[in-house]
Amino acid sequence: MNLISDFWATILVSIATLVVVCNSNVQYTSTYNRHRRVSNRTAVPSPVSSIKVDFESQHVENEFIIVFNGYYKESTRFHYITAALRKTQVETWNIIDRQNLAALLPSDFDVLRINDHTTEGIEALKNHTAVKTVSEEKEVTRALKSLLPGGDDDDEEYVPWRSSRPMTRNSLSLFSDLWGVERHKSRRLLRAAPRGTREITNVLQADVLWNMGYTGAGIKIAIFDTGLSEKHPHFKNIMERTDWTNEKTQDDGLGHGTFVAGVISSQTDCKGFAPDAELYIFRVFTNNQVSYTSWFLDAFNYAIHRKINVLNLSIGGPDFMDRPFVDKVWELTANKVIMVSAIGNDGPLYGTLNNPADQMDVIGVGGINFEDGIAKFSSRGMTTWELPEGNGRMKPDLVTHCSSVRGSKLDGGCRVLSGTSVASPVVAGAVTLLLSAVSDKNVAVNPASVKQALMASARRLPNANMFEQGHGKLDLVKAYQVLRNYRPQASLSPSYIDLTECPYMWPYCTQAIYFGAMPTIVNITVLNGMGVTGRIVDKPIWQPFSPHNGNMMEVAISYSKELWPWSGYLAVSIKASKDAADWEGVADGQITITIESPPGLGEDEPRSSTLVLPIKVKIIPTPPKAKRILWDQYHNLRYPPGYFPRDNLKKNTDPLDWDSAHSRPRRRVFPGRNYQIRRDVDNGLSVIIFADWYNTTVMKKVKFFDENTRQWWMPDTGGSIYQH
Repeated sequence: MNLISDFWATILVSIATLVVVCNSNVQYTSTYNRHRRVSNRTAVPSPVSSIKVDFESQHVENEFIIVFNGYYKESTRFHYITAALRKTQVETWNIIDRQNLAALLPSDFDVLRINDHTTEGIEALKNHTAVKTVSEEKEVTRALKSLLPGGDDDDEEYVPWRSSRPMTRNSLSLFSDLWGVERHKSRRLLRAAPRGTREITNVLQADVLWNMGYTGAGIKIAIFDTGLSEKHPHFKNIMERTDWTNEKTQDDGLGHGTFVAGVISSQTDCKGFAPDAELYIFRVFTNNQVSYTSWFLDAFNYAIHRKINVLNLSIGGPDFMDRPFVDKVWELTANKVIMVSAIGNDGPLYGTLNNPADQMDVIGVGGINFEDGIAKFSSRGMTTWELPEGNGRMKPDLVTHCSSVRGSKLDGGCRVLSGTSVASPVVAGAVTLLLSAVSDKNVAVNPASVKQALMASARRLPNANMFEQGHGKLDLVKAYQVLRNYRPQASLSPSYIDLTECPYMWPYCTQAIYFGAMPTIVNITVLNGMGVTGRIVDKPIWQPFSPHNGNMMEVAISYSKELWPWSGYLAVSIKASKDAADWEGVADGQITITIESPPGLGEDEPRSSTLVLPIKVKIIPTPPKAKRILWDQYHNLRYPPGYFPRDNLKKNTDPLDWDSAHSRPRRRVFPGRNYQIRRDVDNGLSVIIFADWYNTTVMKKVKFFDENTRQWWMPDTGGSIYQH
């Protein structure tokens, strides 16, 4: 139960965002002969003002990714698979040939095609001692970008922002329908921007570090994208270009990878942040913007082999359900690869973050404009990934400029574009520059320490909440000052809980808590800069600041006892105690936890860090039931005690309901109990329905409940009324 309060305006805005329109011009479809890895469409799309692409995320029939518990030679992996299938009825199977550089190295996985339609072989593989997991291979289209044609900046077409979600869920990447919902109209991941833009490196004062002699030299940065031309005039330090697709070219056919690389490391014209960095170009998408999970796994393994320092992913998708992909991201960061990823262009709705940017060990970057306003298209939290372990944490981690940014064009020169695909390389380039600036200062550089420095130095924006901006706006110079003085430690994100602070702590600050209400649960990310592994020693301790006021609040804590890689979670459940049933005031206290990691190189004692999490809440007397409301918001942000409803319960890959097309009363699951709305209506519950009604060709039957007859009935409109 929630108290009726003044946040209705916010709710109405959320409802208003349900109606959006997106336009499209040209349609492409992509189909694959998966076994032979041959695309039937590999040509570069002709220049058009926009492109509509019908993309799908689908499991490849009869193909499975067999992940082993270590890295083995090809012959050894073949032996393990043969041994597992020998005693089964499976007769026809083969290992898919992977023709790339990683095939020359020991690997931890194979792609197996089993032609027999039986689960016996899969179960046998899962039970083999050398096999870690067996997952279905996925053909995915984390669609990237169809760039607007352009010559000089003055020729760029200005495209006003349009919501990327016309009643359906889309991934970070452009055009993608990866969450199991219906396809939608096209949108641009990078949008052409108005004239008069400024150099992003000047705005963020990269020249301060350049003048100190730091330019990214000696730092290896990998760009996972659409490739880059070897002879592009903006780049002089391309160390290696690799192709992981089936198209046998390292060149960029779309322009997305070229623009991203330019923001990071262009040496001329629109200069990048780290012009002297060592560029490693990984082409992981075809010109039709198609990829496979196994392509990424091979490319990730090769990045580890090449000892990459920073990895930029201006892409994304629903990979929270793709275990091999997620596990490999963890392995990358465990090997000290600092991964930076775009948070997505699916705003302004909440809970629209994209993977891997929403993972705890990855730096997830959102976008702002040059007026320090959150870009409308920038995705925002809370996280919908790691819910069983992390429970809706705060993301993005920070924000930076993503609107009207200059970067390299496909054929030379510069262009001006927008999107969180811009924000990610801004931060990746800044991180590369920072690493070169502290490489000679004996600083403990790892994914957690760099992330901690970025968070600690970020400038908080005054009019944005925590799920829009994270810790705030990137401050490159201050980040350098923090990082050069860094000492290994643990930290919390966010570092405090103040449910009276608005707008930053929205939505928690929109109303006070009271006895009898469902608990408010705030989820904290634990960052461990002391080591890739760690643990929370003993149990966290809750201490009220005042013996009287503090006892008005009850606090329960759940947490990950083992921290890996570099991170964990702390879930704090807050509710008013029985003593506060008739009390009004502010209660506060703190949680104290101790993090411990193994000794560092040359150290004898374990590393330890004690953290304090202050908590402050406003409590009011329990209101009568007539003044309470149970808010069932389909675009619900709060989890828990909120929930992410799904319209189609069979689509378990999508935690959110983006269509809100409810044809009948259904059961909703709340923490600790089941909630059936019809049952409570029968017992006297009043129901208020907010809806967005308009003419549509879709007719849905709607029943109403008559309080007098205590019966459900349907209006006399031919059995249906217009409803979305």
